[in-house]
Amino acid sequence: MNDTRIKKLKEFLDADPADSFSRFALALEHLKTGDTNTAQHHFEHILDHDPEYIGVYYHLGKLYQETGHDQKALKTFTNGVTAARKSSDLHAASELEQAISELESEGA
Repeated sequence: MNDTRIKKLKEFLDADPADSFSRFALALEHLKTGDTNTAQHHFEHILDHDPEYIGVYYHLGKLYQETGHDQKALKTFTNGVTAARKSSDLHAASELEQAISELESEGA
């Protein structure tokens, strides 16, 4: 059950609040339960404190997109492409570029 995973991930974060991996996993669990506000809070925390955690850009951008914040989504995806290229993560850069293309085509 998600509650058990959420509880365990919170314990990990209590032990190490700077653990981006656990915070990211916790955000994903909150998404699964439909708690988008808490998920967004955790994603934004990662972005603010660990901007080199490349996976957060796609998921936060998609969350913004799904909640009607297309400009925030576009900015997040674009910043993610820059961060991904900087870290030589070409696969992530490509996925983020695809997300930008999809977002732009929806707005057309």
